[in-house]
Amino acid sequence: MNPSLIIILILGYFGVLISISYFTGKEDSNAAFFKANKTAPWYLVAFGMIGASLSGVTFISVPGAVETKQFGYLQVVLGYFFGYLVIAYVLLPIYYKLNLTSIYTYLKDRFGNTSYKTGAIAFLISRTIGAAFRLFLVAKVLQLLIFDNYNIPFALTVIITIALIWLYTFKGGIKTIIFTDTLQTLFMLISVVVTITFIASQLDLHSVQAVYSNVKNSAMSKVFFFDDINNTQYFIKSFLAGMFITITMTGLDQDMMQKNLTCKNLKEAQKNMITFSVVLVFVNILFLVLGLMLTQYASKYGITAKKDDLFPAIAMLPEIGMATSAFFLLGLIAAAYSSADSALASLTTSFCMDIIELDKKTALKQKQVRKKVHIIISIVLVIVIILFDAIFKSVSVIWELFKAAGYTYGPLLGLFAFGIFTKQHLKDKYVWIVALAAPLISYVLNANSMRLFNGYQIGFEILIINGLLTFLGLILIRRK
Repeated sequence: MNPSLIIILILGYFGVLISISYFTGKEDSNAAFFKANKTAPWYLVAFGMIGASLSGVTFISVPGAVETKQFGYLQVVLGYFFGYLVIAYVLLPIYYKLNLTSIYTYLKDRFGNTSYKTGAIAFLISRTIGAAFRLFLVAKVLQLLIFDNYNIPFALTVIITIALIWLYTFKGGIKTIIFTDTLQTLFMLISVVVTITFIASQLDLHSVQAVYSNVKNSAMSKVFFFDDINNTQYFIKSFLAGMFITITMTGLDQDMMQKNLTCKNLKEAQKNMITFSVVLVFVNILFLVLGLMLTQYASKYGITAKKDDLFPAIAMLPEIGMATSAFFLLGLIAAAYSSADSALASLTTSFCMDIIELDKKTALKQKQVRKKVHIIISIVLVIVIILFDAIFKSVSVIWELFKAAGYTYGPLLGLFAFGIFTKQHLKDKYVWIVALAAPLISYVLNANSMRLFNGYQIGFEILIINGLLTFLGLILIRRK
């Protein structure tokens, strides 16, 4: 596909997003930016959260990993589902009861100011890294498809990418994002279905039944791994990791919870969460089916691209056709931006409410400060993404994302679990030490797990270990 046509396509797409921003961002208030005035329809939130949860990382990395990891990722997805049940019936009732804007305010009420700031800082680090991973992947694809042709450096590609997000979120914030995410999720799902349809025709699979039989009979469609507990894909490890990844990366994450808190009441927020969790399982199955068929197509036509390069390499082949390539690009951009825009809004929210305590300032000052913070967070994301370009070269980004989440979200898991499941109080001033020590100890255990535990290799369950270490550390500093 011609780079000039790609640019026209992207500009047209963002023209639509900016138009949405114009109509939804007319009320330039903090109430609209942070909580959408608590008037968001639950079904729009649920549908939009699909795109925000999947992101460009899932769009690229899940299909690319099928060749080596089969359908093992579905074990993690099943864990996701049960994690969403915990969020719906344990965490959301707490957040709505306390009428929170930032969910980390709970830690202040429960333990004290140090715990509150520790939780907020843990989120800021976690979400910055997560958002940067997602945008890094998309920026690399755009660099390859467009900007290399014009000798534009990667750093400028990143700046353009973040600037476009800022442009349509700086006024409406979460209120705008509810609507743009809905559109972007629709583009992403259409893109996957169109690509599957085209690849199926090239593999002589001309019906849904033929596609199903092809998947069922392939060695790559193996889902459950029970034979080797030392394998990082062992079922219990993957399932529990998926469950706790969801609880932390969604339930304890200001980004995802901020959307749920825009619903009118708890009942609608729970309805949103359950609907979303069921649909998400089937959407992930679509991505795995796509990955299997892309791998088969690459084998059939001698395409050597692997992992995160597989989907982009095939989608942009001339023989794929302009329409399929266009839908791939729209789907990729939609998946990436539906995650990144809400991340930018939530990082702005958390920094404003939790770190500088914006609610203590005058109304005029609040708006001015919020806009400055929004720009500063955008600049930080640019810097982190450029650093990632120097660190991560030929890796499957989704696995690196989950590894990072295991270290950064562990303290949040331990803090919230201690607050919800015990009635103990803490020596608040020491909480930050525990929150710092637990990830460091987890890292040492992970690096030496095969030697220390007789060949056992720690996988995504590092998140559980990290959370448990935090919990045990908090027991040591509880008040007598």
